[in-house]
Amino acid sequence: MTNESTPDDLLYTKDHEWARLAERDGQTIATIGITRFAADHLGDVTQIELPKTGEPLRQGQIFGSAESVKAVSDLFAPLSGQVVKVNAMLYAAPEYVNTSPYGEGWMVQIVVTSSDETKSLMDPTAYRTFLHAQAE
Repeated sequence: MTNESTPDDLLYTKDHEWARLAERDGQTIATIGITRFAADHLGDVTQIELPKTGEPLRQGQIFGSAESVKAVSDLFAPLSGQVVKVNAMLYAAPEYVNTSPYGEGWMVQIVVTSSDETKSLMDPTAYRTFLHAQAE
């Protein structure tokens, strides 16, 4: 696996979501999206359903969906928190999920309510090992 498919600055879930953590104004902000692996398996994303700003997310629970030419897939929150920003650009251009899953294809930003939850996420090395094991 290359770093392009699993960037080193992210944490990952077994459901192929990612979280990029940043500290802002004394709060932990997580930008959330789906991995290159998930985007490739979905195929061309044609529609995205995301929560509204202000909505709470709970780790492991569905927060939206991605519809592709192949299927509709649920999106699972990697961390608990409150949505502070939604990538509304995806409503008009859902293809960014495929072309730039770690850039323009991000989905939501949340204020993380429990930093302990990050311990249940995989670092890049663990996620690459997880992907390799799935491929066998």
